[in-house]
Amino acid sequence: MKRLFIPARVKIDLNTILKKVKIKEEKVGLITTVQFDEEVKKIKNDKFVYGGPILGCNIDKILPIKDEVDAFLYIGSGDFHPLALAKLNKPIYIANPLTNKFSKISEEEIKKLEKQLKGKIIKYYTAKKLGIIVSTKPGQNLFFQALNLQKKLKKPSFLFICNDLDLNELENFPDIDLWINTACPRIEGKNIINMSDLPKE
Repeated sequence: MKRLFIPARVKIDLNTILKKVKIKEEKVGLITTVQFDEEVKKIKNDKFVYGGPILGCNIDKILPIKDEVDAFLYIGSGDFHPLALAKLNKPIYIANPLTNKFSKISEEEIKKLEKQLKGKIIKYYTAKKLGIIVSTKPGQNLFFQALNLQKKLKKPSFLFICNDLDLNELENFPDIDLWINTACPRIEGKNIINMSDLPKE
């Protein structure tokens, strides 16, 4: 199927929100989404290290600068994208140019995410049966990675292939103790762990 990508850019003056930005850390990774990327690139400040846009739920473009910075500043709307940075263990600030609000993701929220992940890793070790979620969506299809993972697992596991995932449908398989997600890493649930979060064995 052919795809046509049409970038949607936001034309907005960032100076108003930047005046509200107060960050004590010395070097700050500047993160955004495609919509704001052109405007963010215009920011000139030695404190900032440009990290680029987060594409969907993928933060791979940010990883090269993670050791250069002490914190991250996300310029954009909502907290979906900046929360993806929580696993990098650095303070995360949000400057929303649409609401003109500056905030910081609290340590409590990050600790809550860390605690949830630890709980899922414990479930992974104690699970008797595992389900592996595979998406057929372009950009999310990691079928061969899922097959390789299944070969490495030391307990019974089963592949579940879908295009649109309905979390309620997973309840039809009560014998699956934990689901391993190979699709969008922001698919969340108390019994779902991302493949990238599995302990390295």
